[in-house]
Amino acid sequence: MILADTSIWIEYIRGRLGPGLKDDTMFKVVTCGPVIQEVFQGLRPLPQSRVFEDRFLALPRLSDPLPLNIFTDAATIYRQGRIKGYTIRSSVDCLIAAIAIANAVAVWHKDRDFDLIARYTALETFALA
Repeated sequence: MILADTSIWIEYIRGRLGPGLKDDTMFKVVTCGPVIQEVFQGLRPLPQSRVFEDRFLALPRLSDPLPLNIFTDAATIYRQGRIKGYTIRSSVDCLIAAIAIANAVAVWHKDRDFDLIARYTALETFALA
């Protein structure tokens, strides 16, 4: 099981995932509320967008609903990064990382924030080259 970040979904929507990954992944992909929000706010109002939304919402969701400790863990991740000299550009990425850590799943991404977070937390990542 792997949590696909918004950056992966952007690649998917744009048709830029490698052959075989679009339709047949080697792991079970899950999502979470913050990824849903980011993906949906970037969708264009096209007829096929509704079909994508329906299929996307059918994916298993982690930490739904989000408990308070996930938010405090995300804040800690952000603060720890600053102390260590890392600038995490998105507090939403800290929230996604906290969800992944709490559920013991890796984050599949194309976003440098997750590689930085993985340097000083228990976050596991799988970066899209």
